[in-house]
Amino acid sequence: MENTLDNKPVSIYIPYALLVTALLSIYIIALNKVELEPFKVEYPAEAFLAPSFELESLSGGRVNLSDYRGKVVFINFWATWCSTCEVEMPSMEKLYQRFKDHGFEMLTISVDKDQSLIEPFMKKYNLTFPVLLDPESVVAKKNYKTTGVPETFIVNQEGLIVYKKIGPDDWATDEMIESFAKLVLGT
Repeated sequence: MENTLDNKPVSIYIPYALLVTALLSIYIIALNKVELEPFKVEYPAEAFLAPSFELESLSGGRVNLSDYRGKVVFINFWATWCSTCEVEMPSMEKLYQRFKDHGFEMLTISVDKDQSLIEPFMKKYNLTFPVLLDPESVVAKKNYKTTGVPETFIVNQEGLIVYKKIGPDDWATDEMIESFAKLVLGT
């Protein structure tokens, strides 16, 4: 005798049960993903305190990130052999020149192992912003969890990362300048 429910074969309800189960499973997975998403954020990221560091400067001396609290800090990891870094550097220089006297600092961190290449590179492109040295990528990999170069972190006056960019950008567009004006000057 065939199993029945209300005089209908049970097998007729199997597709509906599978559909309801699948939809319920999708809903539960989506709900858990939303709830668990904050735990999957790789540190450092936006809204996290920028990891502190102290590095040697190309011009001599040591630079500590904490010395710039109260300023907007543009932190950029790069290398002379990186063609996309080379492309974005002129726009970084324009941004630096526009805001350097207004509570803004640009700290570029070279991960070049051969540091003799950095100064000629800077001269070739007329770059004047500060360069810090991280030849073993300790700050890049350990503190900032970079995946390559270029990578940029914008840190606000309170030391929080407010923007993270993986890859190159044009930092001198009207929209970008306006965004930095709001952040640096409060306009």
